[in-house]
Amino acid sequence: MKTPSAPSRRATTVPWAFLALWIAVLALALPFAGKLADVQRDKAVDYLPAGADSTQVAKVQEALPGGESTDLVIVYHRDGGLTAADRQTAREQTDRIAGTYELAGPAGDGRPRGIPAKDGATLMYPLSLTGLPEEDQRTEAVDDIRAAVDRHPDGLSVEVGGPGALGSDAKEVFESIDGTLMIATVAVVAVLLILTYRSPFLWLVPLLVVGVAALTARAVVYALVQGFDLTVTTQSASIMTVLVFGAGTDYALLLVARYREELRRHPRPYDAMSAAVRGCGPAVLASAGTVTAGLLCLLAADLNSSAGLGPVGAVGVVCALAAMTTLLPAVLVLCGRRVFWPLIPAYGSEPRTRRSLFAAMGNSAGRRPGAVLAGGAVLLGALSLGVLNLPGDLKDEDTFTKKPESVSAMETLADAYPERGSQPIDVLARTDHADEALRRARTTDGVAGAERGRSGGGWTEISVVAADAPETAAELDTIRRLRTGLDRIDGAEALVGGPSAQKLDLAETNSRDRAVVVPLVLAAVLLILVLLLRSLVAPLMLVAAVVAVWGAALGLGGMVFEPVFGFPGMDSGLPLLAFVFLVALGVDYGIFLMHRMREESLRGADVPEAAVTALRTTGGVIASAGVVLAATFAVLGTLPLVMMVEMGFVIAVGVLLDTFLVRTYLVTSASLLLRRWVWWPGALFRGAGARGTGVRAAEADAAPGEPATEVDAAPGEAATAAPGEPATATGPRPVADRTGAR
Repeated sequence: MKTPSAPSRRATTVPWAFLALWIAVLALALPFAGKLADVQRDKAVDYLPAGADSTQVAKVQEALPGGESTDLVIVYHRDGGLTAADRQTAREQTDRIAGTYELAGPAGDGRPRGIPAKDGATLMYPLSLTGLPEEDQRTEAVDDIRAAVDRHPDGLSVEVGGPGALGSDAKEVFESIDGTLMIATVAVVAVLLILTYRSPFLWLVPLLVVGVAALTARAVVYALVQGFDLTVTTQSASIMTVLVFGAGTDYALLLVARYREELRRHPRPYDAMSAAVRGCGPAVLASAGTVTAGLLCLLAADLNSSAGLGPVGAVGVVCALAAMTTLLPAVLVLCGRRVFWPLIPAYGSEPRTRRSLFAAMGNSAGRRPGAVLAGGAVLLGALSLGVLNLPGDLKDEDTFTKKPESVSAMETLADAYPERGSQPIDVLARTDHADEALRRARTTDGVAGAERGRSGGGWTEISVVAADAPETAAELDTIRRLRTGLDRIDGAEALVGGPSAQKLDLAETNSRDRAVVVPLVLAAVLLILVLLLRSLVAPLMLVAAVVAVWGAALGLGGMVFEPVFGFPGMDSGLPLLAFVFLVALGVDYGIFLMHRMREESLRGADVPEAAVTALRTTGGVIASAGVVLAATFAVLGTLPLVMMVEMGFVIAVGVLLDTFLVRTYLVTSASLLLRRWVWWPGALFRGAGARGTGVRAAEADAAPGEPATEVDAAPGEAATAAPGEPATATGPRPVADRTGAR
């Protein structure tokens, strides 16, 4: 019996070993992946800045008697004016609620106090429920109260609003996100892969592998929560899912394209896959490295939701990279060439020759590179002007794309009580200074009233009502004046919190985080690009391009958020998150393009030839990857949260701009203008990319109109050739288009 050679043994055992390894990983991951939703936290403190006053208020309130309060407002309204029966119904219902739940606030007679509107058509009852330490208890209480006030005279509307009701409605929305997002993402990726591969089987392989990566990532994040108390919000978990599918599919497109190409050069799938991984591995690794590094820079953010997103997203990208560089190659090798049916790449064959759209684009950029570069820069600059039209900060009532009951109640209050606030400003002061803090709060300009609340643990809670509507500029000014005045009381250690103060702290912290995180992301991405491309000019060019795309994408958001989508506000954290994703993900395509351009330059091509060849050979893959990534982020637009819709739009538009404008025209035209300076100060700038030195040099020396030949030197040997002559080694084989894009 003939003993198989070492390469054939590897071809048999290595793919099966990787497959067995991932089956074991999946078996371990499955029981824990589904538990991630159980540990996702969406309380205010999980999104707030770690060191802000409002965050400290929320934490201290949890330790007060009765725990964190659930602030509600029951709104009774009848067009034309409330009747005596309406008022009686309101008193009876609120008295029953007071008898069921523990209420915070002034002692009095223990009955809730109704506040009538001046027009007599609206009556509101503010309630502050305590003794509900668990989130599920607070949500259940809101549901029970809504059921309790559901019976009322005809023509009378009764709605439950306030921060507690808003939080309950948000929780209901969050619980539906995971399933909706996963189904929509899988469907979008499946359709795009079918259109890309035009095969009834091939699309299933990367889709199944990226699904394994997503499940593994969820299990790993769950383990981090248990081991290190990592904060995971619904927002970060949702973005991780999109990242795994988007980035993982991009890596699959690049690898499968190169594998298809190598199958025409190698008789065995294992050898073809080995060559494919060696060829595109550095670009994929650098791509994943930039995204991971960019996300980890978010750890420097003070905002809890941003800092938590960093490691969560990084885990997703690393899992996608691991699956796409081990499991995907193993499955493809085991499936053999037949997985490409009906377009099976036969050994020794050449791909069908047809006009390349991206070659035409490269040639058009090559004819007038200066005009193309200037025109593209002007276009991006013009789009960036749209940032001047970005809406202000997103208010709580504008968080949802569809109006829940809590938002409708707040709108009724805003119309009926334009002269006062409808939600409290929470002030905490040391108990021995509480009376002085109460007097200072009552005399603060913009305060309509203040009442002493609970005490415990050395703290006393003071409930302040502003004279202006919630989250308006006037109310925010009142909060600033409160903080300034209370800070002057020595020993009071006063803190000002509540929903409006939280919004103020969010906006200020996001501004600080941008100043810290943006330079870190730029430095991390630049370092990786310099190490990969051995140049300073090319990395700076790529980073400048993605920063321009970020500005243009935000500008487009300013043009459509309010005028088209009807969104009156924008989350203050969107510019930072959009920057991290567009820079880290956008550089991916620059890596694919410039890495191939450097590869062509090392073979001896001059910069113009290398730039056009790189665009021709990678353009199809970059276009497919860009469309897939944009589509996966666009899936966020299906979620009922304005923040997610806006983020999905900005990133999707930015990726498309980067794919079809920046990479295709601007980077190519800039490279043509810079010529060898694009590689400064590396070896290629000094002319060290010798034509004909090293393997696969013959491609550069093929006569016009003749097929180039490729040579592979034997292991340990270098191909040799006289200057200007094609190198030879173990035998020429046809050189196929490197992208595999057909």
